Amino acid sequence: MGGKPPKGAIAFSSKRSTPTTVAAGPAHLPAPRNLKPFVTPALPGEGVWQPQGRLVDGLAGLYTTSIRPSNVYSSLVTGVAWMDPKLVSFTLFAGGQEPGHGPWQNMAPFTTSQEASLVAAFNSGFRMQDARGGWYSEGRMAYPLVNGAASFVIYKNGSANVVNWTGGLNVPSNVASVRQNLSLIVDGGKVNPAVYSGSFSDWGATVNNAVLVWRSAVGVTKDGAIIYASGDGLSVGELAQVMLRAGAVRAMEMDINSYWTDFFYFNPPNNGLAGPTNATKLVYNMVRPPQRYFEGTARDFIAVFARNLGANTASGSATATAAAG
Repeated sequence: MGGKPPKGAIAFSSKRSTPTTVAAGPAHLPAPRNLKPFVTPALPGEGVWQPQGRLVDGLAGLYTTSIRPSNVYSSLVTGVAWMDPKLVSFTLFAGGQEPGHGPWQNMAPFTTSQEASLVAAFNSGFRMQDARGGWYSEGRMAYPLVNGAASFVIYKNGSANVVNWTGGLNVPSNVASVRQNLSLIVDGGKVNPAVYSGSFSDWGATVNNAVLVWRSAVGVTKDGAIIYASGDGLSVGELAQVMLRAGAVRAMEMDINSYWTDFFYFNPPNNGLAGPTNATKLVYNMVRPPQRYFEGTARDFIAVFARNLGANTASGSATATAAAG
């Protein structure tokens, strides 16, 4: 217990790189405010957002940071990503086994045209037999949607939301995909009390029935940004607190355990093709390599793409732009 994470676990540049200013840039959300650390004293860069990935008309649609969620296990790091749906879009991809009932149009591996705009990719929820919810995409319901289930909803315009599903089997015409998993862990800007009570198995079976394991979550902020978080040694309550600290008003647990939790973002040279060689893990010690999404994978996942917003498309990536103090 205690201690500090290894050097480099919290990636940070004292000269924070910022996207190039675009005179007539596209509509976008304000950059996220830095997170107040849970552990004091904070480490350099802890909770400080850094722009990442390919630029979208000169602006970063993705920011990441790292934070330690526990004073007790202070060597453990959780990664957090913030995504602007005005600059990036979301797509649900089917895996080779989950949800089954294929073929599906969107499946790994990525096509060359998808690699040309790929910003990030991250894990989806539990296997459908354990998710206590449904799976809908491409006009088909692989598993029936369940009222009261936490749901990652992707709309046909590429934006996304996290909601408590109430529509039953009726999917609104503007919805492209729905991925359900368990119940909300944050709702109305408050942590669901159920994360602290009842059986821990309510939030997924873990290796050796451990409570503190790799967990991941996705949520939405008041202004519509999509938040993802993942880290080792997390209880469901701690995961919910991280999401709340990052500004989520609603959040849901996604997959758990080290083999299934991953988030990769891409910094391709000259705004070129995303691939394993220009991928970065959100958390330094995530187990799986990014090759899984370029070679095919058994499980479904979420991909994040740069929007094609028009005339001001800029080359380069957020980490390659001019530094600002």
